[in-house]
Amino acid sequence: VTAVSVYALGSLGRSGMTPLKLVLAGAVLSYLLAALTTAVLILSQRTLDEIRFWLAGSIAGRDLNVLIQVSPYIGLGLIIAFSLGKPITALSLGEDVAKGLGLQTGWIKTLSAIVVVLLAGSAVALAGPIGFLGFIVPHMVRFWVGVDYRWIIPYAAIWGAMVLSLGDLAARLLIRPQELPVGVMMALLGAPFFVYLVRSKQKRPA
Repeated sequence: VTAVSVYALGSLGRSGMTPLKLVLAGAVLSYLLAALTTAVLILSQRTLDEIRFWLAGSIAGRDLNVLIQVSPYIGLGLIIAFSLGKPITALSLGEDVAKGLGLQTGWIKTLSAIVVVLLAGSAVALAGPIGFLGFIVPHMVRFWVGVDYRWIIPYAAIWGAMVLSLGDLAARLLIRPQELPVGVMMALLGAPFFVYLVRSKQKRPA
């Protein structure tokens, strides 16, 4: 529902959908939903106690029932994602190039958006909003396997699970016997990586 709302708001106006309008629509809805969530948590102390650890991003205490509930969405998202590897590689070369190869770029973008909603929504339902994981891993994978998304997508899935597991292990051991949410640990690791990435791009010759 949120994804459809973002795309609908981003498509308003004469110019249609643009990246800037999508970003603004996403930011507006994000702040609105965050405000509603905060209001619910303030009114219910029990809900606050149950959800505050999840809001920081954590896989602690998640049982198999939650995974079973979202597994159909994960499976469907992965199937579509793997099938889009070659078209997305062509699209990454430029929309004109992709159209020249006979690809329906509109359908590719639509299916890609559906994949993002399915996989990101399932991940958040399982572990909460764990930031930087989806930012760090694709860059690491691209460094090793190149720009072919037929390899980037499956390797990113495997490496993402490995990085998350290592981050969760570090979060459990860092301040024993207390435990940090893995989302906090990923933010501590991801922020320096983001700074490094920005600086490395600035140093590249034009």
